[in-house]
Amino acid sequence: MRGRVLVVDDDTALAEMLGIVLRGEGFDTSFCADGAQALEAFRSSRPDLVLLDVMLPGKDGIEVCRQIRAESGIPIVMLTAKTDTVDVVLGLESGADDYVVKPFKPKELVARVRARLRRQDEPAPEALEVGDLTIDVAGHSVRRDGQVIPLTPLEFDLLVALARKPWQVFTREVLLEQVWGYRHAADTRLVNVHVQRLRSKVERDPERPEIVVTVRGVGYKAGPA
Repeated sequence: MRGRVLVVDDDTALAEMLGIVLRGEGFDTSFCADGAQALEAFRSSRPDLVLLDVMLPGKDGIEVCRQIRAESGIPIVMLTAKTDTVDVVLGLESGADDYVVKPFKPKELVARVRARLRRQDEPAPEALEVGDLTIDVAGHSVRRDGQVIPLTPLEFDLLVALARKPWQVFTREVLLEQVWGYRHAADTRLVNVHVQRLRSKVERDPERPEIVVTVRGVGYKAGPA
């Protein structure tokens, strides 16, 4: 198996289709149709990734996402039938790594799942420094003054991408390709929201960032402006 995926969606036809597609790609799949039971399903199934619908009975996907994120950094991909900006941003701010708008092509969804589950095989030892942060790439840890700063895998990937080339200003489009795995135009709000989330954890003062700096009109870079 390539990983365990928990699908949280009350659309039984869609859930069945997702199960067929994901199992066909080698994923072990479990299901939950009720937001109120999603956290328990997450704890019992111990998935490697969660596909989470925004609109759910019992408890909406935004709240479920917050609950899962409060106790785990595993990848969460939101499924939404809405293109409404508020829902998309709320999902990302609540901790989702990515989102897919319904109706979607199965291959597109599988690509998103694979991108979030990709792992390098035994990465070579690599230490990076940005400001007063020390990043152990192979150990997947970030420290300040010896204290570990917990990041989700995606937040870690974003920080590493910037830290490896502190002299480079990254456009949002380049970050979408390097960190999220998008090979085509996509929603740059993914980058903006995750930069805000990353800053809230690594900056001493998120309002005056010194680790992840905005270069107005271009994008982001690591280190001082």
